[in-house]
Amino acid sequence: MEQALQASLFDDPTAGPRFASLTGVRRRELAGGAWVDVLPGWLSGSDSLFTHLTTSAAWRAEKRRMYDRVISVPRLVAFYDREVALPHPLLARARDLLSEHYRPELREAFTTAGLCWYRDGHDSVAWHGDTIGRGATEDTMVAILSLGAARPLALRPRGGGGEAPRFSLGHGDLLVMGGSCQRTWEHAVPKTTRPTGPRISVQFRTRGVR
Repeated sequence: MEQALQASLFDDPTAGPRFASLTGVRRRELAGGAWVDVLPGWLSGSDSLFTHLTTSAAWRAEKRRMYDRVISVPRLVAFYDREVALPHPLLARARDLLSEHYRPELREAFTTAGLCWYRDGHDSVAWHGDTIGRGATEDTMVAILSLGAARPLALRPRGGGGEAPRFSLGHGDLLVMGGSCQRTWEHAVPKTTRPTGPRISVQFRTRGVR
């Protein structure tokens, strides 16, 4: 059964949503030329955006063939291409702020937004890298804005071995995967048997990266 969203203890609901400066991000270097930037609470007052997206985003349930059967993907998804209006102005603002901050390093803007709604602990995403398109051969960035209840985002090197960091992300936290991360590392949101509230992940990507 889906748990109700519990409001963040650190947000003032009367202040309204607001972004912190991206100069506060902290980078963690990983093996193989990969890195992650993390900024907890980048968007304060984010619970209202979470609530809006649950009813306004173009959610759909996907199915995927697994060997000899078709299974339901354990999360709801929505995708907004570069010329499609995002379902809330705050997402457009987030995309523009990220593009401005990372453009000197990235050399281009974030253009698309993919949304995943993890309704409870049964919803998840398996180990993978965003290697469809340019991400298979080029360094790129994927910026993730997390809304709602915190869930772990786990990373591990492709091929095993080495460190396997985990980040608890929710209530407006930001994590950016960059460098070779999509090619040389994998990431996942594991299932959990512990009671957990819903989370929406917003992934901003550059052109040609899925």
